[in-house]
Amino acid sequence: MTKSYLKYLDTATLVADRARQIIRHGFRNHTDIQMKPDGSPVTAADLEVENIARNVILETHPDHQFFGEETGHTGHSNEWLWIIDPIDGTRSYASGRPTFGTLIALLHRGIPVIGVIDQPIMAERWIGIAGQQTTLNGRSCDTSSVKDISRTRLCITSPDMFNNTQKRQVDALTEQCGFRSYGGDCYNYGLLASGYCELVCEASLKPYDYCALVPIVEGAGGAISDWNGQALSINSCGEVLAAANPRLLEQAHLSLQ
Repeated sequence: MTKSYLKYLDTATLVADRARQIIRHGFRNHTDIQMKPDGSPVTAADLEVENIARNVILETHPDHQFFGEETGHTGHSNEWLWIIDPIDGTRSYASGRPTFGTLIALLHRGIPVIGVIDQPIMAERWIGIAGQQTTLNGRSCDTSSVKDISRTRLCITSPDMFNNTQKRQVDALTEQCGFRSYGGDCYNYGLLASGYCELVCEASLKPYDYCALVPIVEGAGGAISDWNGQALSINSCGEVLAAANPRLLEQAHLSLQ
């Protein structure tokens, strides 16, 4: 089954390469920030990357479906669906901080089977393929060996993503951890896959924010789910918890209850 996914990796890599060129050109060199109706920022680079991704994918795989953050979807295929976030962390990108990334996911019958996190400024690319070891720039990477939650490094993009109930839950989790830090967006999950943190806890996420992360985290030895321990899917509620290993994920779940 894994071999059938590999033939789509060239498409994901091409999209990531094209996105990297556009984003590098615009980084710290743009004044085109606009605000969307939901209050989040969008730049010309977001739109250009997504349009190119859509064109590349649908021209190469006309029987596949496409879903992008900025332009929506062409329909949900029962077989193959690409989900793209052109710049996950537009606030960081627009503020000149290189802690954002392009997210590329391929889902087969609703299950993420290929995931890419590409950080174009630092030239770091994590690739996850279902059933295979995750790589960073072509070399295998592994999550941290820490299994005691009291020694964990917890990463959270922003406290603004939590409602009042969720904030109390996250505070309870934090009390069990070594320390927490803010910022990072999708970059946190790449760091987790490479062993530089042990937990990531977030909410208010959309499928384009988390689908690409699943093969990357799991292929590095980690575990990822919603806050109730359910596998992530396109219909998940947006609460995401990732851990360096299943034991830590279980401890974190208990802390959130």
